[in-house]
Amino acid sequence: MDELTAFTPDVRTRNLIADAADGVRRTSGERIGDLVEAALLRTLTETVGIDQEGRVFIITGDIPAMWLRDSTTQLTPYLRFLDRSPQLADLVEGVVRRQFGFLAHDSYANAFNDGPTGAHYDPDDVCDDPEVWEQKYEVDSLCYPLSLAHTLWRSTGRTAVFDERVHAVLRTIVDQLRAEQHHEESAYRFERDTAIPTETLPRGGRGSAVAHTGMTWSGFRPSDDACTYGYNVPANLFAAQALRDLAEIAREVLDDEVLAADALALSDELRAGVSAHGIIDGPRGEPIYAYEVDGLDGALVMDDANTPSLLSLPLIAPEVIDREIWEATRRVVLSPANPYWFAGTALRGIGSPHTRKGRVWPIALAVEGLVGTPDDRIRLLRMIAETDAGTGHVHESIDVDDPAVFSRPWFSWAESMFCELALQVAAD
Repeated sequence: MDELTAFTPDVRTRNLIADAADGVRRTSGERIGDLVEAALLRTLTETVGIDQEGRVFIITGDIPAMWLRDSTTQLTPYLRFLDRSPQLADLVEGVVRRQFGFLAHDSYANAFNDGPTGAHYDPDDVCDDPEVWEQKYEVDSLCYPLSLAHTLWRSTGRTAVFDERVHAVLRTIVDQLRAEQHHEESAYRFERDTAIPTETLPRGGRGSAVAHTGMTWSGFRPSDDACTYGYNVPANLFAAQALRDLAEIAREVLDDEVLAADALALSDELRAGVSAHGIIDGPRGEPIYAYEVDGLDGALVMDDANTPSLLSLPLIAPEVIDREIWEATRRVVLSPANPYWFAGTALRGIGSPHTRKGRVWPIALAVEGLVGTPDDRIRLLRMIAETDAGTGHVHESIDVDDPAVFSRPWFSWAESMFCELALQVAAD
């Protein structure tokens, strides 16, 4: 961020944030309102930078790279203000432009540098592109920019972002998701010299073996951990939803009926693949969504805190899920049947294999609230606020018995999800 100009909220934006925080104070108390106001301002002023060409770059908090996923989710609580803050609408438009610029550069990468700096998560990675921080292929990296662009357009009517370059990227997204339905024919590889199995892909970087299912393959999860099985079910359902959004843009903005039809056809194929291969018997014999499958009888009963997750499906894929199957899945993933559901004296909820056992993620607690009842939302909002260890920050993961033990002292995505939950409680 040293060579970037920090984003400065204008009076209208600050007033919108202050008013929203006051609504939180009225419903959830002074401290939670103060946490929300501070977090909403901090994300704008400390993660958003603008270069001399006017391009936007958003860091995740304590890592100096821009993730396609995180840069979208960090903006989630601000999307409700787009029709009232031209400055925030400009910001989101700038983020969408930068995201699609990254995808035009490398549609398989998940995180990027602010230009050809040469910074990498691991300097020995196969991908040595100086503009790429990390080239882990994650299906959600294609979906989140689509979702954000669609929301910007529907909220503001803005269409200028959908220029020829973005039009070409939309075609790339459809073609790539379709190509990865047949991953064995793909040229994508990811290998890293590491003793950590979730940081590299087996079989010469191709990942574990898969059969054709109609779903699209992903090398890595939204946690940036390698998939155990190549078809991540929540990512496929998210893609099915995002392709519907893409089709609307193609038809109504770009007048490209061929692209719209291709996107809808692929969306249907992904849904059919999930229905045929991604639904399994749960612990009590009821049909549930698996977390990952391979089409070769391999399946995982679990959920991860990072989204897209099974728990988050009503938020990210509302039009393409089977609600009854999701309800059964929700009961499973919020129970000990999920190996990454943990409970202790301070916290109970979903964690992740990305962090240590016995740690719950506030992102998952926020999602649990957002897909739950008003009472769930209030309870989980207070749980997050009461386990910040007095830091005023929302962390990545927290020990279920000792909130003073946590990972990542500043994680902007988690703070944004906390704010989204608090604003929903205020709106209930």
